[in-house]
Amino acid sequence: MNKTLLIAFCIAATGIAQNARKPIFVSPEQLDMTAILAAPPANDSWQTMTELAELHRIQATRTPEEIAHAQKDDVEEHIFAFQDVLGAKFRREALPLTALLSDHVKNDEGVNVNPIKNFFKRPRPYHLDSTIKPVCKATDNRMDFGYPSGHGTTGYLEALVLIQIVPEKRNAILQRADDYAHSREVCGAHFASDEAASKATAYAMMAIMMNNSQFQRELQAAKAETRAVLGF
Repeated sequence: MNKTLLIAFCIAATGIAQNARKPIFVSPEQLDMTAILAAPPANDSWQTMTELAELHRIQATRTPEEIAHAQKDDVEEHIFAFQDVLGAKFRREALPLTALLSDHVKNDEGVNVNPIKNFFKRPRPYHLDSTIKPVCKATDNRMDFGYPSGHGTTGYLEALVLIQIVPEKRNAILQRADDYAHSREVCGAHFASDEAASKATAYAMMAIMMNNSQFQRELQAAKAETRAVLGF
């Protein structure tokens, strides 16, 4: 096989592997958010225009520190984004069971949220308005839809899981989840209503996950591990 064919084969194999990703704790068949979520605001609606105006305000006033914080949140799609709540010991390398649980939660976010996005087909802010200049990862692909936010769903879902592990930090964790979601607006990647939909999606997913026996096993293992390492 020549080099060009080998590269093409590897790319195709990678795509197949990604498309073959399976749910672990909750499946789209259990979570029909298309029947629960309101449709996103129309592109020419008053609400979308209001949300665009807010994105323009954020764009005009965001500081280098806020941009750096949003960019960090953009790449940290896991439970350890809450390290600033729980301290330096809360890190992947020290908590393999917690990391495994987080990765499984993130997997299920993608499995469940992507079909919802493809159903509603709401454009990203920078696709609707070219004067929105994203400062995080962006794409020219107009089939990369934004409602609900995948990042936002991940943040809220990981927060709800983390509350089961360290309920003493509930309020701080939920506050950080809101901050994590807001980072998507600082990025210029999502509307506020995308984040509201992601919060509703995360809570619905968590309700199903709590009744999953594998989730409960992984949660209890992660809880024992995290509390021992952090000294709770």
